Amino acid sequence: MSHLMNTYARLPVAFSHGDGSWVTDTEGKVYLDALSGIAVSTLGHNHPDLVAAIATQAGRLLHTSNLYRMPQQEQLADKLAGMAGMDEVFFCNSGCEANEAAIKLSRFYGHQQGIESPAIIVMEKAFHGRTLATLSATGNRKAQAGFEPLVSGFVRVPYNDLEAIRAIAEHNKNVVAVMLEIVQGEGGINIADTDFQRGLRQLCDEKGWLLVCDEVQCGMGRTGTWFGFQHAGIRPDVVTLAKGLGGGVPVGACLAAGKAAGLFKPGNHGSTFGGNPLATTAALTTIEVIERDQLIASALSVGRSIREGLAQALKGVTGMVDIRGQGLMIGIELDRPCGELVTRGLAAGLLINVTADKVVRLLPPLTFSADEGRELVVRLSGLIRDFLAA
Repeated sequence: MSHLMNTYARLPVAFSHGDGSWVTDTEGKVYLDALSGIAVSTLGHNHPDLVAAIATQAGRLLHTSNLYRMPQQEQLADKLAGMAGMDEVFFCNSGCEANEAAIKLSRFYGHQQGIESPAIIVMEKAFHGRTLATLSATGNRKAQAGFEPLVSGFVRVPYNDLEAIRAIAEHNKNVVAVMLEIVQGEGGINIADTDFQRGLRQLCDEKGWLLVCDEVQCGMGRTGTWFGFQHAGIRPDVVTLAKGLGGGVPVGACLAAGKAAGLFKPGNHGSTFGGNPLATTAALTTIEVIERDQLIASALSVGRSIREGLAQALKGVTGMVDIRGQGLMIGIELDRPCGELVTRGLAAGLLINVTADKVVRLLPPLTFSADEGRELVVRLSGLIRDFLAA
């Protein structure tokens, strides 16, 4: 690793192969994967349908560029637009690129309204990416430190605080959009209240603002609906996707509807690799398997069982603060920093993550079975009990 740039505090393990919800390291040890590459490996590891589709497409055509039509890209755009109730789709490679497109689209919309310096309302504890614009939209000073000057044009408010947004509306006439994670992943599995989402949709309609929903981590069935905003029965103007969209193959998407649709014209935005035949084939196959195997309903039920199991196993344990989540997006908040649980998990054959210092984050594959959910509860509850008792 001597020539790798030191951008990650890597754990002392390397994996050789996986099967479903299980991965094996180079020493032969097997782990239960409750993180799925941070919500990426939607179908788990080595899924036969995804492997076959990728291999077949790789043998035909990997890349042509967006100078030409791509049937798979058009099919995927039609599919996503139908699933989300949106009008058009731009494809890219990652979540930060999808959010970058959404920010550009929002500013472009503002300029069309005659606003010279468009502003976007963003949330505390949000995470939208690590490019300069998405980092500036992110609500984490630790991630931003050392990269100033940040990009201007963002106004920050507390999460779930509609009145704070109303107050800004009274004084800032440059606002053109509100950017919201329906479930904050990096921020600690914080869930936007249904009333907040509906009130925000109404406020955006009143003010002529765009409502931008960042579904990079919580989208693609993870919360028990295709998209997190569907729990509240609203439709955003812009939706961003990535992570689980390609089942492990890098692909991102920015969806637009209503007044946000039809704005970008040739030359306004682009991506060399975005939506190439390999990536869109992987995404189409991932969606097909989710639908065929009813994995969204499974995510809802298995996720509920995991939360209930953990609540029972950790009931009355000193140091427990909260267990929350939707579907297979779960956070266990403790009263103290708990990063060492990640290495303890490795020793116990369990892949987990800690975010916001005190929240154990679980993002299992949507293929996670009820039995695997019970195994996760047993292993993780024991780790947390021992950690809090130390």
